[in-house]
Amino acid sequence: MSSAAELIRLTAREAVARLGKGEITPLDLIDAAAERIAAVEPAVNALPTLCIERARDHAKRLMAREQPVQMGGTGWLAGLPIAIKDLTDVAGVRTTYGSPIYADHVPEVSHPLVERLERNGGIVIAKSNTPEFGAGGNTFNEVFGRTLNPWNMALTCGGSSGGAAVALATGEVWLAHGTDHGGSLRKPAAFCSVVGLRPSPGRVTRGTVNTLFSASSVQGPMARNVPDLALFLDAMVGQDPRDPLTLPAPERSHLDAVLAALAGDRAARPKRIAWSPDLGLSPVSSEVRGVCARGAQRFTELGAAVEEACPDFGEIGEAFQIIRAMIFVVDRAPLLEKYRDKIKPDIVWNTEKGLKLTPAEIAWAERERAALYRRVVSFFETYDLLVCPAAITPPFDVTLRYVDKVDGRKFDNYIAGSLITSAITMTACPAISVPCGFDRHGRPIGLQIVGRPRGEAALLQAAALFEAMTGLDRLLPIDPRPGTVPEE
Repeated sequence: MSSAAELIRLTAREAVARLGKGEITPLDLIDAAAERIAAVEPAVNALPTLCIERARDHAKRLMAREQPVQMGGTGWLAGLPIAIKDLTDVAGVRTTYGSPIYADHVPEVSHPLVERLERNGGIVIAKSNTPEFGAGGNTFNEVFGRTLNPWNMALTCGGSSGGAAVALATGEVWLAHGTDHGGSLRKPAAFCSVVGLRPSPGRVTRGTVNTLFSASSVQGPMARNVPDLALFLDAMVGQDPRDPLTLPAPERSHLDAVLAALAGDRAARPKRIAWSPDLGLSPVSSEVRGVCARGAQRFTELGAAVEEACPDFGEIGEAFQIIRAMIFVVDRAPLLEKYRDKIKPDIVWNTEKGLKLTPAEIAWAERERAALYRRVVSFFETYDLLVCPAAITPPFDVTLRYVDKVDGRKFDNYIAGSLITSAITMTACPAISVPCGFDRHGRPIGLQIVGRPRGEAALLQAAALFEAMTGLDRLLPIDPRPGTVPEE
């Protein structure tokens, strides 16, 4: 019998393979995860809500074949424990959305994505921490407090899928779910040296949201490496009648595509890559620029041409702020009327910004987004991928709400410093953050790789090849490390 320490070091694919062969059981993995969680949670606060007994009950039903499942095949997780972000309902499990308003909320019904993952053999073991209603690039809230970066516990893990990223980096779970609006899957991945994918809108169901016809916010996978992430994406994808934008699952699994690339399929290698240090939009710290520039050049080792180029993003930053504010009105205006004193200032500001918008401003933003999409489609007729930093700074002081200045440029709100990811959101293209290296203080830095519209397979193939060259995934999992905030 393998020890808990050995089991938590397995990749998700290795664990699923051993489950399939009967070498281990879901209960073995639940016990290993519970032991690891008990060891590291006091240091990092990544998984504040556990549902260990629910997981064990689920595992026993699965092992007895009493649980309705889609056995085997694409995306089959075979009883692997997973974490679900605390924005997403799990039946019978405390789900707070990071808000004091919902501090004691226990939903009776799971989100459609959770239902799908459970049908595909995933076992929910915990809820991961998030900023209030997922708003912000630092994971903290009034219900559970702050989540700390395990590479240096004086620093932020990013947000809003920060708890998910930390749980992966420390080996508490093998796979973790997240969401992304302005960079919430990509920035925490960059800050914690894990992998986070923002899929194309419609690739994964959003199920119950009130903004069902918006392409801005998505659900998606996080993992310690790209093949594991591809497996998790396969477990998530597929059409859902409750979400009008969802797409059918692709005929070829994402994991099959990734494994073919790693096995040497030369057709999977990108041929022409555009590199941009800042998308022509945002200040980026010099160390992030340097690490990511060197990372981008590694694609030449695959035979790709790497050129400095990017689409014309126009005034997409302002358009994103307007469209985001509209979404906040849909989601938060009713709460603001009843619970203003319980909602953090950033959300109040964003919602009130939306309430002040004029029809002309909204119409301009939609035209700007449509024009950008047309330019991006044209751009990808020349380039296979667009590569840029996944965050404009390394992880920063965990006590700060957000970084308010980079390279002398001052930001006047919490979302302005995420333009390098939010601009990509507005393209509707899939984008992944992959570990790229570390700065001189040992802080993780991620490379954002952007694929063609609905081009997840080719994007994941390129990301897997890049990861294989760096070998950074082999550094995980890690034990939480004390540290201090570096002087810049």
